[in-house]
Amino acid sequence: MAGTVSILGVPFSKLTLDETTLHLTEHIQSGEPKLFHLITANPEITITSQSDELLRTILHEADLITPDGIGIVLASRRKGDPIAERVTGYELLLELLAQGNKLGWSFYFLGTDEHTSCKAVEKITELYPNVKIAGRHNGFLTKEEEPSIVAEIQHAQPDFLIVAMGAPYSDKWVYKHKQALSQVKVVFGVGGSLDVIAGKVTPAPAIWKKLNLEWLHRLLFAPVAKGQKSRWRRQAVLPKFVYRAMIRK
Repeated sequence: MAGTVSILGVPFSKLTLDETTLHLTEHIQSGEPKLFHLITANPEITITSQSDELLRTILHEADLITPDGIGIVLASRRKGDPIAERVTGYELLLELLAQGNKLGWSFYFLGTDEHTSCKAVEKITELYPNVKIAGRHNGFLTKEEEPSIVAEIQHAQPDFLIVAMGAPYSDKWVYKHKQALSQVKVVFGVGGSLDVIAGKVTPAPAIWKKLNLEWLHRLLFAPVAKGQKSRWRRQAVLPKFVYRAMIRK
């Protein structure tokens, strides 16, 4: 993949947030009939991919992987091939909504619980009135429901499918249904971004972000999604990432 740096075998994009937004805008405007799968990956996902063959395949087949974590940026500097900045799922989503408000893009939102999904879409409609809501559904799907939801998304033909079912589950779900989502232009997972937009979770204050401690704020204050490991257990992989990506030769 051009314009990338490999961190533990994962090809991370070196595009900035603005450049990533422009890249996706060009894809939308090109009219290319191809689903563009973007992944926002952090150190946890990078380490998980070392032992998860399916996730490793998904990452290598993705169209773009953004560095969603200061650890990825620091590791790239350690390699002497620096990434300019983090590109988080939340920040990218807000940029795309702002761009979509100017250009009339359509979005389908899949994920989080029913109440939060409704609140998030209400807030998005309020803040970005020109964005078209192609549809929404909570992320608690049974196997029996999946085909009808996939068909609904395909019929809606959204410019963006935003998936908020947790990582790496969101990207595995997308990969599983990739062939059936041919009418979607761009898809990516946004973690708990809809929870933040809905007001269920308080975003990290600016000072935490400036100090690159957003991960710590999330660890201390963000609720754990149903079915996920505790955040403390998940963050336990960080020392392993530091050793493998930044210390070990």
